[in-house]
Amino acid sequence: MPDERSVKAFLELPLMPLREIVMFPRLVMPLFVGRAPSIKAVDLAQSKYKKMLILVPQRDANAETLQANDLRPIGVVSRMLQLLRLPDGTVKVLFEGLFRAQWQNLRDDAETCPVARIIRLTETSSKDDELPALVHAMHESLEEYGKINRRLPPETLLSMQSLQIPGLLADAVVPHLKADYLKKQEILELLDVRERLERTYKLLQGEIDMAFVEKRIKNRVKVQMERNQREYYLNEQIKAINKEMGKEEDPQADVTELEQKLKERNMPEDAREKGLEEVKKLRAMPPSAAEYTVVRNYIDWILDLPWNELKQIDINIDNARAILEGEHYGLEKPKERILEYLAVQKLSHCLKGQILCFVGPPGVGKTSLAKSVAKATVRDFVRLSLGGVRDEAEIRGHRRTYVGSMPGKILQSLKRVKFNNPLFCLDEIDKMSSDYRGDPASALLEVLDPEQNNTFMDHYLDLEYDLSKIFFITTANSLHSIPPPLLDRMEIIELSSYLETEKRHIARHFLLPRQIWEHGLKDRDIRISENAILEIIRSYTREAGVRNLEREIAALCRKTAIRLVEGDNLEKCHSISRSTLQSFLGVKKYRHEKRETSPQVGVCAGLAYNQRGGEILLVETSIMNGAGHVVTTGQLGEVMTESAKAALSYVRSRADLLGLDPRFYRKVDIHVHMPSGATPKDGPSAGITLATSITSALLGIPVRNDIAMTGEISLRGRVLPIGGLREKLLAARRSGIKRVIMPADNEKDLKEVPDEVLKDLELVFVDHVDEVLPKALDAEEHEIFSGRATVTPLWHSLRQGASTVKAHTAQ
Repeated sequence: MPDERSVKAFLELPLMPLREIVMFPRLVMPLFVGRAPSIKAVDLAQSKYKKMLILVPQRDANAETLQANDLRPIGVVSRMLQLLRLPDGTVKVLFEGLFRAQWQNLRDDAETCPVARIIRLTETSSKDDELPALVHAMHESLEEYGKINRRLPPETLLSMQSLQIPGLLADAVVPHLKADYLKKQEILELLDVRERLERTYKLLQGEIDMAFVEKRIKNRVKVQMERNQREYYLNEQIKAINKEMGKEEDPQADVTELEQKLKERNMPEDAREKGLEEVKKLRAMPPSAAEYTVVRNYIDWILDLPWNELKQIDINIDNARAILEGEHYGLEKPKERILEYLAVQKLSHCLKGQILCFVGPPGVGKTSLAKSVAKATVRDFVRLSLGGVRDEAEIRGHRRTYVGSMPGKILQSLKRVKFNNPLFCLDEIDKMSSDYRGDPASALLEVLDPEQNNTFMDHYLDLEYDLSKIFFITTANSLHSIPPPLLDRMEIIELSSYLETEKRHIARHFLLPRQIWEHGLKDRDIRISENAILEIIRSYTREAGVRNLEREIAALCRKTAIRLVEGDNLEKCHSISRSTLQSFLGVKKYRHEKRETSPQVGVCAGLAYNQRGGEILLVETSIMNGAGHVVTTGQLGEVMTESAKAALSYVRSRADLLGLDPRFYRKVDIHVHMPSGATPKDGPSAGITLATSITSALLGIPVRNDIAMTGEISLRGRVLPIGGLREKLLAARRSGIKRVIMPADNEKDLKEVPDEVLKDLELVFVDHVDEVLPKALDAEEHEIFSGRATVTPLWHSLRQGASTVKAHTAQ
């Protein structure tokens, strides 16, 4: 204890204000003194007052200039035990509290530091039976508080528990509590020992309760964070192990990155949840596990698919029309239908509707037309060739149970394009097949159904995927091999073969400029005449499209290039005409049937059509002595053979009118032949041609050589409509035919035939074979063979018109 006489010797002591700190008697506490008045008070106490001064808390901790009203009325007289001046001008002082005191008469000393008169305060205490119990309770609470507050040194706790005097116990405990300094000051100013100890006990108990609440909160937070912390520590250990083993890449870091990407990716929630479940599995697997790569690939597929990524679509009909017209010549009906389809999409802002299917022979521009549609709608173009596909898994993918399984071609293509609304061209849809692995055409039923493809289920992904934003276009060469249910889901747009006039225009304005550029030539290096192009089309190609035509033009460019290089004259222009064409391309590869130079008995010109275009088809009939056998040769198909039988039955039904013995068929053999026997032939449109040829052979009357005909025949002699009219008329014009006999029902189809094709052609429309014979047979130039066929008087009436024939038929 300090000497009280030395304290009483000084009625005045320097006053040093404290900020948010409360000094208690018998407390040793270091303080940093930085304010100038406080430093002067310390210096004054050291020089004049035997290192003693009074420490008084401020009412406002932020106040700098203090008056008497800014200080608390009671402070603690303290002694400076140690003093250390620091380089920054502050002073570190170790204070020891002595006793409570009240200050009065605050004034400034000559050293300009506050000095106050002090009055020592005496504690008041009365006998109270509860006081020992309160001291005991305080000791128990201190023991409990020591267990909670690990920062309290054990020796300090023992020293406080050894105190039995209530006032000393209270003054020793309060400085170690976390209570607010204002509450501590209130306890300092309490002179009643019982009340002071009770207030101290309440503060101590409050801190214990608060500590328990904090502990419960920390435990809850700890439970929540325990797994993350544990994983963090384990991950750090794995990183350290990998680093020691020379493996810089951390697999768990990749897993964390995958999880973050799944959370940020724009995708449906069910796909995100599925991906996060797989991430949990991946996190629990070692990278060396066989299943690790399978799960990782699956997550990568989920992340790489463009679930909700849509490209901005701009449908401008004028721009689309300009693109279609600029990149494709002809094909007016398909282009108009495509523009109608795009206009509906623009107005409805919806893709739902029929799937377009371009059907036509090879080389007519089906796939390139789909590319133009993609360009016109500012969509990415995706092409998937279905030719030869026979496994359903190519469309739907393989299940993940198989080694090396992957999604189907649909999702693989979408992954490459990175948008979920491209133009998807399913090429060669008619060339799919099926086997024990499934039927891909059946899998396409869901893909190409606008009502179902928004929930397309891929076997590998095992999640619903929306294909309804995709613009599907399919292509095919024929509809016969497409299953009816699949065909029902598509709108058919037919692309017919190109006419010679269209091929000539395409060759001049599209193919030739492209080949000149690709072969490094210039326009002035090569010049091809119109007749040369036409000769290439007729004699060096036989196709519906223009692929072989482009190859022949490429051959001309190659020949020109080598002549330019060998001749060492790069400025020379090589002109190619019809007469010089063979020196570039060699002998002619193909020949077209030409009409007969003179009328022939039993030889009639028909018109045929296939995917390569139209052709003249000569039908030859020969009559021989025999027993009524009918022979057909020339690789005739079943339908054409039946047409020959129907034609013969018609001639037999008209035997009397034609002047024939009704039983003539029992005495002769009839041989019907069509040249080019290596080429298969089929179809019903040669019916009237067969009937005319057989009639000519039986009567011995030649058929006019400037006439060609086409039309299906019935047993009653009716002429039924046919197809391929445009191509057939072009073949007739090319072969020098002047008159074409055709079914009257086909007259309406002439609107689709260009005027250039109809030029110099006389078209005769008939409803019955009785109308065909007078126009086709040449009675003036006939010759009778072996007396087997004679011209009856009835024949002259047939020449005058069909009405006479019909009248005789009625009789």
